[in-house]
Amino acid sequence: MSGKLTFEKALEELEVIIKRLEEGDIPLEEALEIYQKGMELSKTCHDKLKYAEEKLTKVLTENGEEEFHVSEEDQA
Repeated sequence: MSGKLTFEKALEELEVIIKRLEEGDIPLEEALEIYQKGMELSKTCHDKLKYAEEKLTKVLTENGEEEFHVSEEDQA
């Protein structure tokens, strides 16, 4: 995956892949290939969100704000 891929673009591509897989009209080999690409895009999105969270935490704590944490319950 390219380091230049934005979160928004990765998410957009992931949504297209999900839609294609849900349609179910693709050969198994192609489904496996696009599933793998989807997993890579999912990891890209996760990594970018994690980076943003860490950066926000750093900014908030450096400015004397309360420490900022996103828990699993906050995301549900």
